[in-house]
Amino acid sequence: MRCAGIPAGIPATMHTPTRGNHGRILAETVQHQTAKILFVGYVALFVWAAIRPYDRATWWAENIPIALIVFSLVVLYVRGFVFSSAAYVLMSVLLYLHTIGGHYTFERVPFGFVTNLFGFHRNHYDRMAHFSVGFYAFAIAEALVRTKAVRSRLVLFLFPVFTIAFVAMGYELIEWWYAEAAGGASGAAFLGSQGDVWDAQKDMLADTLGAILATAWFFTLGRATKAR
Repeated sequence: MRCAGIPAGIPATMHTPTRGNHGRILAETVQHQTAKILFVGYVALFVWAAIRPYDRATWWAENIPIALIVFSLVVLYVRGFVFSSAAYVLMSVLLYLHTIGGHYTFERVPFGFVTNLFGFHRNHYDRMAHFSVGFYAFAIAEALVRTKAVRSRLVLFLFPVFTIAFVAMGYELIEWWYAEAAGGASGAAFLGSQGDVWDAQKDMLADTLGAILATAWFFTLGRATKAR
């Protein structure tokens, strides 16, 4: 007996939802919901951080690159390139941390409990934010697999890490240029070295270590198997 609503000549089993279809639909729903929730959270945090920041010039300098990242992710989403939930969560860490840092300036973020707990001599909130920059390596690797841009697993691992390292170096140059151009308290606040002469090198190291961790996790989840 043929099920109602199924055209003749087409097996009824072809219209029966499979576990694979249910799983795919659920995963896509979670992806979209995760992206929307994190975006709303960012907008709310941005609005809060924009109200009476410690230094308005520093706030602009810190938020412009983050806003550009958010804009790029929104454009990709609208055009149908939706990252996994894990990628969105990882990418949102930097967006949230950096937005908070722009409100207080990084060296003034209330992070004293960590400083006191480990006996640090400076506020390492900026190091944590730099480490989260490396989390974007996960999304880069995901994009490479989805677009089939690489076939080598070695390249799939190295390219995201090297990309983050290159971006880290470029951002340190931008910080140097802005600090020289702005000068005064605003330039020092944006630079955020807190008297550490090796601050730029440590920041780049934190970025790269975050990238290595994120890419290693990508491989651990088995996402790299599609690159074969």
